Amino acid sequence: MRAVFFGTPAIAIPALHALAEFAEIVGVVCQPDRPAGRGLTLQPPAVKQAALDLGLVVHQPLKVKTGNLDEWLRERAADIALVMAYGRILPPAVLSAPIRGCMNLHASLLPRWRGAAPINWSIIHGDHETGVCLMQMDEGLDTGPVYARRAIPIGDAETAGELAQRLATTAAELVRSELLHAVQGELDGVPQRHEQASYAPPLERSDGALNFSKTSRDLVNLIRGLSPRPSAHTLLNGRPLKVAQARWLPARPGGEPGRVSVYDKQVLVSTIDGAFELCRAQLEGRKELRAIDLVNGRALKDGDVLGH
Repeated sequence: MRAVFFGTPAIAIPALHALAEFAEIVGVVCQPDRPAGRGLTLQPPAVKQAALDLGLVVHQPLKVKTGNLDEWLRERAADIALVMAYGRILPPAVLSAPIRGCMNLHASLLPRWRGAAPINWSIIHGDHETGVCLMQMDEGLDTGPVYARRAIPIGDAETAGELAQRLATTAAELVRSELLHAVQGELDGVPQRHEQASYAPPLERSDGALNFSKTSRDLVNLIRGLSPRPSAHTLLNGRPLKVAQARWLPARPGGEPGRVSVYDKQVLVSTIDGAFELCRAQLEGRKELRAIDLVNGRALKDGDVLGH
């Protein structure tokens, strides 16, 4: 089987390696190198580096809709293009270029959480289960028929970063067990029930603003769902504070929403229905610390009210 792989971030690397075990990969498509770090030097996407390590040809088109990506694909005479977290919407000419079109590994149990950030939104909304679907791509947003799916539970304290690592492994398992069968026409694509769809739009900075008038569970889910990036945030005495880790506490007495209480080595933040434990945070311009170390360093103290 001749295949082209589309992917950009690290979550797609296990699927690329799994595909390389049984297919002839005739090209890998990634987004362009981007400036990163304090020096804003150009950095290659994680999938690009993994592809080069495998000795594969890498293509990084600046434009997808108006460029010549469809011609590039047809020149490779691929049976299939496998897509995972590429990060751009593919136009019809690209979708139809491989013989069997493009198939996508989507990190949710479709039709729930179609869109760009399914892992984050599944945690933010308190889902107990998610998974990966192998689906045929069409012109809609994750609307195509599903060939196979694998469900996994979401841990009570699991962050988006931790869940992404497990879903990456799940996606690779799906490639090994089901992709060839789908390409050979041995699996029936099951149409999605579109009326049950929910959407996971790209994350904006405003999505991470903590509102302490919400419940403790909702706030901890938001912090988990935005960890490690783009992260939840608030204000501490007018200074931006990134909240990196928090823990839900059942049946804790609360107080004024956002008020900090320090008990021994535990830092609690009051909410509308109780309190949660603040575990790790980072003041703007400083390094990330345990919350109790912020207290010991007098950056955070008992009685402070977050959000102001």
